[in-house]
Amino acid sequence: MSRHFFVRRNLARLLLRLARWRTVGTVPTKGVLVGAPHTSNWDWVLTMLLAWDSDVQIRLLVKKEFFKGPLAPLLRATGAVALDRRDPGGTIRALVADAAVDETFLLGIAAEGTRSRGELWKSGFYRISQQTGLPITLAFLDAPSRTVGWGPTFPTTGDVVADMDRVRAFYADKRGFHPDQFTPPRLREEG
Repeated sequence: MSRHFFVRRNLARLLLRLARWRTVGTVPTKGVLVGAPHTSNWDWVLTMLLAWDSDVQIRLLVKKEFFKGPLAPLLRATGAVALDRRDPGGTIRALVADAAVDETFLLGIAAEGTRSRGELWKSGFYRISQQTGLPITLAFLDAPSRTVGWGPTFPTTGDVVADMDRVRAFYADKRGFHPDQFTPPRLREEG
């Protein structure tokens, strides 16, 4: 393990301990990482601490507007990838090409698409999983229990409703910082 990862891991563990948060679960080596509930900017901080604690780098899709000003270098240093939501195809194609050759590859997506309550989740995570064969990993945070972690990893079956029933069951008892802002897991493709 490089010194860089050693320092990150120890810093993450210290910060998590000081904030009284704990990590759980087994980190996957490859996959499309769905993070929920996404109701606060603190979700990003906890996701980064989870990744550092687990000695992995997540390529986290972040809207390109956040890559301006003093936050940009921090985002790049933590593995964030700028996503132009008007034309996401180019970014996704480049990341999918990386997934084909990288030994470990985790693409993080906030499927809710916003920190405010919406009607539907964005289906990009599901389509990317189907098109690449990468499994889906359900990552989470639960503010009441102060837990952040890796949930189950599974391949998509092509039965969108059955796959999303699995997602709904997993997130049913997870609460974000602002539970009233959580968008329930449902895709337009479910009908």
